[in-house]
Amino acid sequence: MPLSARIAAADAAYRDRPAQAEAEARAPARPAPDLSGVDPEYLSMVEQLRDAVARNPDDPEGLSLLATHEMRLGNLPAAREAQARLVELSGDAAQPAALMQLATLMIEAAGGVITPEAEALLDRALQRDATLPQARYLRGVLFIQNGRPDLAFPIWRRLLEEGPESAPWIPSIREAIEELAWLAGDDEYRAPPAAEAAPLPGPDADALAAAGAMSAEDQQQMARDMVARLQGRLAEQGGAPEEWARLIAGLAVLGEAEQARAILAEARQRFGQIPEAIAPIDRAATEAGLER
Repeated sequence: MPLSARIAAADAAYRDRPAQAEAEARAPARPAPDLSGVDPEYLSMVEQLRDAVARNPDDPEGLSLLATHEMRLGNLPAAREAQARLVELSGDAAQPAALMQLATLMIEAAGGVITPEAEALLDRALQRDATLPQARYLRGVLFIQNGRPDLAFPIWRRLLEEGPESAPWIPSIREAIEELAWLAGDDEYRAPPAAEAAPLPGPDADALAAAGAMSAEDQQQMARDMVARLQGRLAEQGGAPEEWARLIAGLAVLGEAEQARAILAEARQRFGQIPEAIAPIDRAATEAGLER
């Protein structure tokens, strides 16, 4: 098939993509989230937050909080509704991360298909922050879905070169990049060797030695402090999938199963589009007995 014919076919497929509503109608039905193990006080708090947002639907802070907590409960349609309202209220001032979050929720609702509506959000995010790696990764996915490996390859190649190796999109890129290069017409490309990932933050040798001399109660408090610091850092800065897995495991060990499940739901929303990234998170959930 001549190159010009392939490009024409790809362009036709791109133009003929289903709209968001059609893609969602075609997507497999999602099971309702299992809330039986969630702390009733937390559910009550979320219900109060829903009521507050219903009374004041133009409150950006309330909408942002509601979207976050609905995601943690696995209630993705409600999370998307709140996030969409937040983006609508923000208008041209919408933050790139908020646009990216809404696009991700829409892609998940569409069964992984990047629809024209989701693409428009990715474009807006990249216009505000051209370096946003998650949006660039998904643009590469968009080109792959529509038969343009020649456009996907340079995007993914740059992301692989930038790293870091612990970024959740790197395993997917590394696994596919050489075949993608071949499909793009570069049969000599070889992926650079993986850089050694930086060690995950954790206690140093002195802290571990000190812990050995502590009472059981002090060791438990030290563990709680470490988990709290990790949770705070991930909430503020994000982190690698392995760090989210460590947080889930740590909360489960401390007996905070409900909180661990909430973090698990949030981690799956963040990394669910990337199988290699979600694998350690799913493994931690299984080992912690959180899967039903």
